[in-house]
Amino acid sequence: MSVSTASDVTYADIVAARARIDGGIIRTSCQESAALSELCGATIFCKTEYLQRTGSFKERGARNALLLLDAAMRKRGVIAASAGNHALALAYHGRELSIPITVVMPKGAPLVKQTRCHAFGAKVVLHGQNIAEAKVKADEIAVEEKLTYIHGFNDAAIISGAGTIGLEIIEQVKNVDAIVVPVGGAGLIAGLAIAVKEKNPRVKVIGVEPERCPSLHNALQAGHPVDAWHGATLADGLAVPQVGDRAFALARERVDEVVTVREEHIALAILRILELEKGVVEGAGAVGLAAFLAGKLNSLHGKRVAIVLCGGNIDPMMLTRVIERGVVLDERMAQFTAVISDRPGGLAELAATIAHVGASVKQIEHDRTFGGADVSTVMVKCTLEVRDGDHLSQLRAALVAKGIRIISESKPLED
Repeated sequence: MSVSTASDVTYADIVAARARIDGGIIRTSCQESAALSELCGATIFCKTEYLQRTGSFKERGARNALLLLDAAMRKRGVIAASAGNHALALAYHGRELSIPITVVMPKGAPLVKQTRCHAFGAKVVLHGQNIAEAKVKADEIAVEEKLTYIHGFNDAAIISGAGTIGLEIIEQVKNVDAIVVPVGGAGLIAGLAIAVKEKNPRVKVIGVEPERCPSLHNALQAGHPVDAWHGATLADGLAVPQVGDRAFALARERVDEVVTVREEHIALAILRILELEKGVVEGAGAVGLAAFLAGKLNSLHGKRVAIVLCGGNIDPMMLTRVIERGVVLDERMAQFTAVISDRPGGLAELAATIAHVGASVKQIEHDRTFGGADVSTVMVKCTLEVRDGDHLSQLRAALVAKGIRIISESKPLED
């Protein structure tokens, strides 16, 4: 399908998509979060797209696109290049609609997503080192097998399906002032902005991207899509080096602002949603909250704001690392090396001091061999859990008062 203009996806297309996919996707909630509202200084509503059956908003566009295929296309099947949520959405709804699905994934695609696509009945082809190389292979297979290629963020039907989120938010959040939207290839924000600006032009639509891959931000500055790849990001679902040309044409006149966020704020946002909302989101789903935590959305203080939590497909091992990283950034875990007496009772005094302050020992390493010239002392590396930065300061003061010298303290690396 050719792409070009800013008018080839319309509000009517989004309304039609909503009727078309009704009953096949979940109308996710968008409830006020008292905890996040207090944290952000605005009245925050969370659009919980991570609760879709395959864990992301991608189901809306995928089902819409599949339902628009004619009988011959359905019989031959569909193909896409994707390492993540688009592949899962197509695989699931292809099974539901009895449409054969082939997904081409890079060789390094997460095993859990490969397995889930297989479980949904899709044919999974592994090719290339990245999504661009996978796309080349998918195009070849599409020609050879006469399959219909469905683009993950630049296809008109995908954008229309994504836009149904905007219709729902307007209905669910009365007098909403702004909607904060994750941006990767810009299909979601393009469709949502069309719907929202048609219903209520005063509502601000704000995009958020990882600082390491600011594809829409750079495209808006250049006036056209440009390569913006900077490096790997925790928000891997948004790591799209270049926005789609159709998506960009639709979004550029409708999006009010685009901000970028650093990796540490994405990690903290995942942790905050887990702790305060009891929700598990991936990095892409957390960038909206990350923008508040980073102070990028102070203009929305006191406003009614909906945040799109677009996906929840985070690898369990990665989630563990994110939680640990988040508590360190939050100054709730500390690591330092102290010098103590090597006489009986030296280690006990250290442990007693830590306990008296109310900190919790996670790990202690006792090192005589590399402790320096003074054989009457020993170095001890301590990893501790504390309440916050103030509590950590109290612990430092208590150790100094006992004559226990801290010679080094680990700090999280800057992004």
